[in-house]
Amino acid sequence: MMLIRAFELEIQRLFLRGDVHGTTHLYNGQEAVSVGVCASLREGDYVAATYRSHGAALALGIPAEALAAELLGRTTGVDGGRGGSMNIVDLDRGLIGTFGIVGGSIGAAVGAAMSAKRHGGVAVAFFGDGATNQGYFHECLNFAAVRALPVVFVCENNLYGEFTAMASVTAGGDIAARASAYGLPSRKVDGNAIAEVVAAACDAVCHAREHGPAFLECLTYRHLGHSKSDPGKYRPADEHEAWLARDPIELERTRLTQLSVPAERLAELEADVERELATATERALAAPVAAPDNDQACEYAA
Repeated sequence: MMLIRAFELEIQRLFLRGDVHGTTHLYNGQEAVSVGVCASLREGDYVAATYRSHGAALALGIPAEALAAELLGRTTGVDGGRGGSMNIVDLDRGLIGTFGIVGGSIGAAVGAAMSAKRHGGVAVAFFGDGATNQGYFHECLNFAAVRALPVVFVCENNLYGEFTAMASVTAGGDIAARASAYGLPSRKVDGNAIAEVVAAACDAVCHAREHGPAFLECLTYRHLGHSKSDPGKYRPADEHEAWLARDPIELERTRLTQLSVPAERLAELEADVERELATATERALAAPVAAPDNDQACEYAA
């Protein structure tokens, strides 16, 4: 989680400096969801994520240098600098894609689950609360349930679909209950508590591997706006402050301290992350820019 947070802060700095082109959708505040879910997976499993995907990519083990280089449009990027922030693929680590289309990850994961079922694997779909009002959310849950596909649907409910409060556009107000209507075991968890996410994800993945689809709704909150062009002024100040006080990294720091993990050890971890990211950024910036007419293979993939 420290690495994801530090990575996003560095990408924000590079974007403001003009080094990252296009836009970025930062993951600050939601780190416990991707880390907790990906920790429950094994080699051969698949993940499909959203455009807010840097957390899932790093949680699956994509090196920070390769991911930074991708966002910077460098040939050493995980996809040769051609995908950018919203279109990251690393099949070796099971990341079958990240999708700019709202809810696009749901269909991709269900399709991957048809393959996974043949070899005992599991597919995971990360998506936001806004995707649950799309028609194919229901189509995919129904199809997965009928086929008993090994897929875990993970709703990262950060309370807002872009600039719109989820509560104002979602009938019933309970996203997890929608999955229950299709017979999926569903669970709503505190998406800022890493231990709770890990426990729930392990149960869901084990169920999917043996019996069929499962559903997790992880309540969380993005610290920043929807994208770099959004200051997030539509969110009430008291709501924002209350969620910032429940920062997943600080919650885990407190929990580990209560478990007698020395503060010095946590400080060492943070220093290690800072050194790793500084080196990764320096090397990524020094790599060649991927030219539009350059057909050379991705150096990282090679």
